[in-house]
Amino acid sequence: MGRPRSGPARGNDLAVIILAAGEGTRMKSDRPKVLMPLAGTPLLGHVLAAAKGLDPAVMAVVVGHQAAAVEGAARSLAQEAGFRAPPRFVLQERPLGTGDAAARALKSVDGCSRAVVLYGDVPLLKPETLRNLVTVQREEKAALVLLTGYRPDPRGYGRIVRDAKGEVLRIVEESEASGKERAIREINAGVYCFEMAPVREIFKKKLGAKGKGEIFLTDVLEALRARRRRVLAVEAADPAEIMGVDSRLGLARAESVLNARRLERLMLSGVSVADPASTFVDPAVTVGRETRLEPSTILRGATRVGERCVVGPFSALESAEIEDDCWVVSSRLSSCRVLKGSRIGPFSHVRPGSVIGPEASVGNFTEVKASRLAQGVKANHLSYLGDAEVGAGVNVGAGVITCNFDGKRKHKTVIEEGAFIGSNVNLVAPVRVGAWALVGAGSTVTKDVPPGAVAIARSRQKNIERRRPLGENGADHVRA
Repeated sequence: MGRPRSGPARGNDLAVIILAAGEGTRMKSDRPKVLMPLAGTPLLGHVLAAAKGLDPAVMAVVVGHQAAAVEGAARSLAQEAGFRAPPRFVLQERPLGTGDAAARALKSVDGCSRAVVLYGDVPLLKPETLRNLVTVQREEKAALVLLTGYRPDPRGYGRIVRDAKGEVLRIVEESEASGKERAIREINAGVYCFEMAPVREIFKKKLGAKGKGEIFLTDVLEALRARRRRVLAVEAADPAEIMGVDSRLGLARAESVLNARRLERLMLSGVSVADPASTFVDPAVTVGRETRLEPSTILRGATRVGERCVVGPFSALESAEIEDDCWVVSSRLSSCRVLKGSRIGPFSHVRPGSVIGPEASVGNFTEVKASRLAQGVKANHLSYLGDAEVGAGVNVGAGVITCNFDGKRKHKTVIEEGAFIGSNVNLVAPVRVGAWALVGAGSTVTKDVPPGAVAIARSRQKNIERRRPLGENGADHVRA
């Protein structure tokens, strides 16, 4: 039953139930487990995004631990995902098991003939996997279809027990499994699609509670089989999809899976990734064809990289826009724009509000903050350009600093087109250097420089002869 079906999964009679009441003590966090961030989105947000692919008529979220926080997040995330209606919430005051949670949720989704149950801490499911599950249930007229998968190390998961014909007999929890059952590698994903009517009837009969008074959803399977109702299993194509996240270690593993998926999509679209193991890309990032991502490159937020670029190695971009034919080498960029044909780095820092280029160059250990560097500007060595407007073709020498802060306010520096700023120059803002002016090396400029002028603002050199040797106290004896 693991073969994907071609038919569409209609959602107009379908309810989605998400179990999100758990505390998640192994996370060691004050936040509810389902709100722990994964790739910039809470775990619950990933589950909602997958559920949206079913286009359900109604969705119910079972809450418990920190219910108000989970409800607020779920409303916002569901709205972002584009659900047709806001979620309904069901409170499970005490943790009495998944069966108790599902039974409560069923009371809130009247009017639907089928339901899909998901867990709020299983964030790697793909929409197409859920659609296939629903399609199998509908076409095979099964009372229940569960999602399974195979893992080399199945520890921590319930095992799927089948008979000699391959029919699913039951799900056995690891704590209750025999040695032979623990060796089974097919595990329960905790994802189900079932007909409402027979499952409602089973819950009315009150499933037997376990030692702690808990009722488990897995027991529904055996109850349906006892009534000679059809139970099927669908295998997830990718075992990673059914990974549950219950610790920081699980978060890291899930992050790795999501990142690998994104890099695979990029490579299939024409992007070269030199070392996928050290390259990290957020979900909202876009990268153009023929671009190469070098090792140890991180693209975060809403970063956009154009075509034929090289980014890295050792570069970190946060919500930066990089146009075509640019190089960003061993540098950090945040909330800025780099226009076509520009080169950044190595070891540059371009901060928010900056626009570089086109065909500009920002080089070794240069920092740019809230500044506009026009076409062909070169600032290649050890400089700080803050709150500056730099015109086309300007050359900024090594060690140039725009002194933009007077202790109370920020001030602007304007360098007009074609100007040449010598090395080790301080431009004390507010100040303007006119077009094609030249500022001599070592100058501290406090007044505007007219267009075409040469500005030299440094004290006259004075040489003082030293007498050797040093005195007993280590001080020089000098004479003018």
